Amino acid sequence: MTDTKSTGSKMERRDLIKLGTAAAAGFVANGVMGGEAKTMPGLPNNPVTPKAMPTRNLGKTGYQVGIFSLGGQSALEKADNFEVAVPLIERALDLGINYVDTSARYGGVEDRWSEQYFGQVMKSRRSEAYLATKSHDRTRDGSWKLLERSLELLKTDHIDLWQMHALSNMEQVEESFAPGGAIEAFVEARDQGIVRNLGISGHADPDVLIAAIERFDFDTVLLALNAADPHYLSFKERLLPLAVEKEMGIIGMKIPARGLILESWKTPDDPESRFGKTVPGTLNMTEAMRYVLSLPVSTVIVGCDDIPQLEQNVEIARSFNPMNEQQLAELEKRAEPVHKQALFFRNWKT
Repeated sequence: MTDTKSTGSKMERRDLIKLGTAAAAGFVANGVMGGEAKTMPGLPNNPVTPKAMPTRNLGKTGYQVGIFSLGGQSALEKADNFEVAVPLIERALDLGINYVDTSARYGGVEDRWSEQYFGQVMKSRRSEAYLATKSHDRTRDGSWKLLERSLELLKTDHIDLWQMHALSNMEQVEESFAPGGAIEAFVEARDQGIVRNLGISGHADPDVLIAAIERFDFDTVLLALNAADPHYLSFKERLLPLAVEKEMGIIGMKIPARGLILESWKTPDDPESRFGKTVPGTLNMTEAMRYVLSLPVSTVIVGCDDIPQLEQNVEIARSFNPMNEQQLAELEKRAEPVHKQALFFRNWKT
């Protein structure tokens, strides 16, 4: 994943690859739907992107993605938030962001507010953004239903990246790959020209995603990765080398851990809050983003609360320069005191 404005990523990538990783086992889906596949449109193109920030290969997809991308949470998952969310997405494209990520779950499984907001922009600017969404259903039929509704809400006839959402345990992997499992819908949608590329995502345990990658040749992986990562169930040490070896598009998420790794974090006053016992973090946003972007990822997605926050993140990406191994280690050490809250999404045993 060559960086067109920064250097050092090739050495980091080589250092991360671990020999002896299990070879991926191919999967042939049964019962692929008949009918002639429609022609997939050409890849999106946001003309602002090359001047706005460094770009990298999104694995073997043929797409050059800006290193900062817009996630569909924060302001983009709040109910009835059109006046904030739609201008924020518009501004993201204006600033050169060319990859946007949402999900059938964001903003509630019924209303799906995030997909609604993106749809309001995609109906007129679809060609400017590589559009990613997800299915959390582990069955073929259930995934098809979610995809059909995603197309309606996103106001498009095709998705650039459809992802299995949040694989958290081996039971979900087994269900997804069993007869009648979600993988059948994924392959069918791709073969019919409705979906361009296929991916998986996960936050909880690297071994779960490794198991899925070994069963099917996914194009991308969306993985939770921040400076606290090495302190528990490390995706950097266990999953990232396999993804690099397979030349997958690698998308980093949970970079600021919903703010919990940042010095600016404020503990909620509400004693019932899931984050009620947290403390201020130890990094600033520039450090948090530089850490992950110095690893062999294609891009990072971050949800934003408002346009000033979006603009700050784009500026961090524009001025990015990679950290060396010592600098990475220093941030990992600084993150250690807050690693449990910064990795709240992991499968904690205790």
